[in-house]
Amino acid sequence: MQLTDLYMKRKNFFAVFSVLAIILAVSQVLTQQVLAQQTSPTDTKPAAPAATPPAAASPAASPSSAIPGVKTSVPPGIDPKNMLPLYENVEEDWSSLEVGISNLEPKPPVLGEVDEESGFSRTLMAVKWRLGDPIDLWIILPKGVKKPPAVLYLYNTDEDTTRFRDNRWCERVTSGGVAAVGFVSALSGPRFHDRPMKQWFVSELQESIGSTVHDVKFILDYLAQRGEVDMNRIGMFGEGSGGAIAILAAAADPRIKAVDTLDPWGDWPDFLAKSPVVQVDPDHGDFVKPEFLKKVAPLDPVKWLPQLKLPIRIQQVRQNEMTPIEVKDSIKAAAPKQAEVVRFEALTDLGKRESHGILFQWIKNRLQELNKPDAKAGARVTAAAEKTPYSKVENDRPQELEMK
Repeated sequence: MQLTDLYMKRKNFFAVFSVLAIILAVSQVLTQQVLAQQTSPTDTKPAAPAATPPAAASPAASPSSAIPGVKTSVPPGIDPKNMLPLYENVEEDWSSLEVGISNLEPKPPVLGEVDEESGFSRTLMAVKWRLGDPIDLWIILPKGVKKPPAVLYLYNTDEDTTRFRDNRWCERVTSGGVAAVGFVSALSGPRFHDRPMKQWFVSELQESIGSTVHDVKFILDYLAQRGEVDMNRIGMFGEGSGGAIAILAAAADPRIKAVDTLDPWGDWPDFLAKSPVVQVDPDHGDFVKPEFLKKVAPLDPVKWLPQLKLPIRIQQVRQNEMTPIEVKDSIKAAAPKQAEVVRFEALTDLGKRESHGILFQWIKNRLQELNKPDAKAGARVTAAAEKTPYSKVENDRPQELEMK
């Protein structure tokens, strides 16, 4: 009985000890959570607000320094040196198409993945030259072609990188022996992070456009270093906001020899006042104020289009209301004389002519013609654009436009 009583007492002791240990562990976890809440944003936004966080005005004010022995991690997107959002530490002149005085320094690229398919290879690289803004760069090379021409592909701001992983898209853009390089604009897709939710591509239009135009310069520099493509035959395809950036990038960098655009944005006063893209923002009235328009005026494709001397195609669809009719007309009027301006009534009309990879053939032809001795640096305004405001492509068997 004595041994039994001793056993039971020891058993009860260890049971009580275990309960106390659990309580202590839970208490420590709760304490850590409270400390973490004190040192991080309390809302669900993906980034710190644009203003300096009150508790992080200086390193001395950091909560971690107020509790000796407690170490707290710096929230994502915050510079630990001054506790400011990384994007507020970027030194970049967005008002200029040239990199100029901007303090941007390329970092060593990082290999993401390599896919080997029957007709092409696809390499994902992470490149970076701006604080807090790594860029996924997809390089798709046709197999069996030495030093192929290359086209940079930049789609609208609401697009992500999905198409660059699509083998069918890669087959289309590399058919005929042409390389493709895909990426997304600043403040778009995976490049939107660590920002207040009230910010987006249009609210920060000067930064979005200016940064991406600068990106093109660094991307071309990197392609030249890799040595896989013919840097004398570089083109750029852009859709929507990507079309606007393609026009501006060509004005900034003579290495771009041809530009193909689909309903490019531009004419910022009209676009910002009338586009449904902008109207969804409750603060859209701020975008037509003189100070906002003044900031984006140097980045208006309508300003730079007349200066382009290279082959350029502009395709417009009247029923695409995202680009208002006033904007389409302003861009058409600003197009240089060698530009090929093609206008359609509806997307289905465009699809009848440009589906199944035909959409990409125009710029491929322009780049491949650069190898010919009698190549002409220009194009023509199509008869369809000259005869009617918008042409309807006649076809008894309509085809759905494949935007991929």
